[in-house]
Amino acid sequence: MAAYRADDDYDYLFKVVLIGDSGVGKSNLLSRFTRNEFSLESKSTIGVEFATRSIRVDEKIIKAQIWDTAGQERYRAITSAYYRGAVGALIVYDTTRHVTFENVERWLKELRDHSDSNIVIMLVGNKADLRHLRAVSTEDAKTFAEKENTYFMETSALEAMNVEDSFTEVLTQIYHVVSRKALDIGNDPGALPKGQTINVGSKDDVSAVKKVGCCSS
Repeated sequence: MAAYRADDDYDYLFKVVLIGDSGVGKSNLLSRFTRNEFSLESKSTIGVEFATRSIRVDEKIIKAQIWDTAGQERYRAITSAYYRGAVGALIVYDTTRHVTFENVERWLKELRDHSDSNIVIMLVGNKADLRHLRAVSTEDAKTFAEKENTYFMETSALEAMNVEDSFTEVLTQIYHVVSRKALDIGNDPGALPKGQTINVGSKDDVSAVKKVGCCSS
């Protein structure tokens, strides 16, 4: 039997984007979730980078391809390519800087302008460990999330608080959307034609059922 890399063994591939102002901790959320690392010296992201991690949901292996971008205005020309094919998004603000929360509305509008209406969105209040510096109340953020119909969680990349939960929740909800869509057309999501791309919406994307090869059963 031919060997294959474990990294290639997955049932679904979902693209998730991280957005929000510069300095809110997007890169540390990404590194904490994908590598369990945190850096106090993390520098601003230049352009775009992504990392992957697989989790198990309902006996399916979900591989997340998580994209991280610079929050600075001068890199905003990448938007349409950055959002293309994304089926999940975490909009991150810094609980100690109110302006980053105020800007969430703009990020949300941009996200909705560039992505499918079925995209799963979570509002993330990061740096929740800095309790003495808090500038955004949990209640205000929760109210905003309810109004905008998004999920909400407060995290600390430093303390690894809720980082796992926030990504896992988004990926699980995407999986449920995909499963429902497959069921709506009378298919068992586990029995999709080999290599069929699953679009949560109408756009072509990287979110696909893994092509089943001869040796991955």
